Amino acid sequence: MRRLGRILTAGALAAGLTIPAGAAAAAPPADAGTGWHAGIPPLATKWTSKVGPDNALPEYPRPQLTRDKWQNLNGVWEFARADAGQAVPTSQTLAERVLVPYPIESALSGIQRHEDRMWYRRTFTVPKNWKVGEGQRLQVHFGAVDYDAKVFVNGTQVATHRGGYDGFDVDVTDALNGTGTQELIVWAEDLTDATGQPIGKQRRTSDHGIFYQGSSGIWRTVWMEPVPAASISGLSTTPDVAGSALKLTATVAGGGTNLKVKAVAKDGNKVVGTVTGTPGTELRLAVPKPKLWSPDNPFLYDLQVTLVDGGNKTVDTVGSYFGMRQIGTAKGADGKLRIALNGKILFNLANLDQGFWPDGLYTAPTDAALKWDLEQDKAMGFNAVRKHIKVEPDRWYYWADKLGLMIWQDMPAANTGPIPADWRAQFENELHEMVREHSSFTSIVAWVPFNEGWGEWDRTATGRIADDVKAQDPTRLVDAHSGVNCCNSHGDSGRGDVIDFHQYLGPASPAPSGDRVSIDGEHGGYGLKTSNHMWFGDGQAYEMEPDSATLTRKYVENQEAVITSAKRCGISASIYTQITDVEAELNGFFTYDRQVTKMDLKQVKKVNQKIIAQADGSITNIPQPPPGTPGLTGITFYPLDESAGTVAADTVAGNNANLVNGAAFVAAHTANGVSLDGGSQYLDTGKPLLNTASDYSAAAWVKLDKADGGFQTVVSQDGPSNSDFYLQYSGADQRFAMSFAGVRALAPVKPNVGQWYHLVGVRDTVKGELRLYVDGELAGTASACLPQSGPTGNTVIGRGKYGGNPVDYLDGTVDQVHLYDRALSADEIRQLFTSNN
Repeated sequence: MRRLGRILTAGALAAGLTIPAGAAAAAPPADAGTGWHAGIPPLATKWTSKVGPDNALPEYPRPQLTRDKWQNLNGVWEFARADAGQAVPTSQTLAERVLVPYPIESALSGIQRHEDRMWYRRTFTVPKNWKVGEGQRLQVHFGAVDYDAKVFVNGTQVATHRGGYDGFDVDVTDALNGTGTQELIVWAEDLTDATGQPIGKQRRTSDHGIFYQGSSGIWRTVWMEPVPAASISGLSTTPDVAGSALKLTATVAGGGTNLKVKAVAKDGNKVVGTVTGTPGTELRLAVPKPKLWSPDNPFLYDLQVTLVDGGNKTVDTVGSYFGMRQIGTAKGADGKLRIALNGKILFNLANLDQGFWPDGLYTAPTDAALKWDLEQDKAMGFNAVRKHIKVEPDRWYYWADKLGLMIWQDMPAANTGPIPADWRAQFENELHEMVREHSSFTSIVAWVPFNEGWGEWDRTATGRIADDVKAQDPTRLVDAHSGVNCCNSHGDSGRGDVIDFHQYLGPASPAPSGDRVSIDGEHGGYGLKTSNHMWFGDGQAYEMEPDSATLTRKYVENQEAVITSAKRCGISASIYTQITDVEAELNGFFTYDRQVTKMDLKQVKKVNQKIIAQADGSITNIPQPPPGTPGLTGITFYPLDESAGTVAADTVAGNNANLVNGAAFVAAHTANGVSLDGGSQYLDTGKPLLNTASDYSAAAWVKLDKADGGFQTVVSQDGPSNSDFYLQYSGADQRFAMSFAGVRALAPVKPNVGQWYHLVGVRDTVKGELRLYVDGELAGTASACLPQSGPTGNTVIGRGKYGGNPVDYLDGTVDQVHLYDRALSADEIRQLFTSNN
């Protein structure tokens, strides 16, 4: 018995290649069709009814290492629930029937329930003309089994494997019993979210929110093929556009002497380059005047790799393909660092793709269905896709290669909390295996180890992991943590090639910094309910719309803002959520069953094409703000010195601020101030005092009576839904901040309860920044390069507004509030602080 590692980015169907003659038909599975019945999914796709025992994903599953002889082992298998420590049911008929490779929780499997442990069983016969045992070996390949697997042939254990997203290959030759019927049994265990294993969005039970029904057991194709005793076990291909060459490494299993590898690249029937060399070493295959792969021209070369012996006799031959492209960065005319494809700036306009199906869950019902989602991305004008915390079968990447879509590939997350210490090495192993297995797919342009801090246990470790991935694959971008500003993130490690913010509804607008480009890693999420096409009969989104026309308008307006973010802030990519609804998430372009289109796709395509055309790094003229009112008093000054009454007078312009809900004057930092109870009390000026479309500053003395996980607002101005800005205590960070919704310039340390602090928040439209000063010193900055609309709501002291509601009431005392119609300088802010005013 030989235990093989996963074949490296295995074999290929290139553009124009077909499955080899005599190889396409699926082998009839044991008991084909007997006793198996598909379940009834809550929603059915147009492909659901096309799936049956004789055509369960019959395509050759490994498009980058193809062979002429193979046999598909998908189809009806026997199935049974398993217990820990249970004896292998050799030569025993199992009671149930399951359709492989659909996960057992899916309707297409016929089981439609979760089991922690399970047995699969079937028989097979090796074709005599494969000559297994006569110089040929038999390999059985598993595309993926979630999560722990053991494989038995004729009662002999031939393999174990851990990992739900990577494949494994098993040489079963020595376990065969002659040439007759052979027995294949697979044991699988999947505890899903009860462990620290990588699971992506899977949960044992859907939460009716952003986590979905899990997928257990065999969920990708199982197949077998004969290989010579010495055979090509893997191909690694890396384009070298600058050198007009393909770097190629062919690994060989089984040994042998005087073996050579010969690789031939073709453009159709024309040979463009050949190379011969030693197995296991990097070879350079010349590709003169290469035709470059891009979304507009996804050209792929055919590749044939042959293993020959010392007498130049062919030992093994595999087919493959490759594309010539280079992903990197370049500065635009505006001086901002941006993503470049083949040396030219190209905005990556991506759709978020979770890869779930109502009938097959993790497994698309058919290859046509797998391709369909990507075809819609292309038809809508997207040039990229973020594969969100899931790894797809190889044919998904093949279709992305052929269609011309740039892929941002996530590592599937573990649970949202820190990965337990005893699971961290496993996570890293699976991450590097994902990179290894997929390193030859042309379409993949970026690796994303972490999403929104899920699973992160340490910011330094995250940075190290990003460095490790970059060292493993220096030819692609590494996005250390998508949504580094969000959720469970431990903060920016400063590593990788990308600064990635999430903002719903967004778009996010981080600015490039140093040698890192910036992207909007998630935004959008507008939803629409569609009767009879919802998994739970209902659902939600980040913002629900009443009809398709409104949904389309909201999308177009949101994407127009992406252009502004790209021009003003320098983002190089944006990722909209999402291609389809998933369970209770109703924010797709299409319903979960792919039966209903929810937007006017002509308008979608038009604005998407506009983004790619205009977000090119050209110079944008940013309007210069007026000089503003000189001096340190400001356009408005509330000393809050009144000793009685319910009105605070503005000593500059005569604007009164009403004390609301019992707010009261008390002794404060300078004479009197106003005490607020954190529940409902605040001061309302009755009108907008700041022009939020230009530069402004807000200053105040504040003393907190508590500093916990709740937000508290010192000064803000109401907008249509959220405050235009917040000078605040951020409960999420337990630090002072100058903020927009989703963007915070944070102080470095937590403030002390009962201590007076001087806060100044500055909005600088030219630099595209928010700045926070604490006690006269710069405490934090944040990129806020998007222009704001003009004022619409009242300036208020002691509360904010979010989601249309009053929120974040100050629990403490405020004093000496100044408002300015310009961005104060650092020297002016120090003077204001030292003046105690």
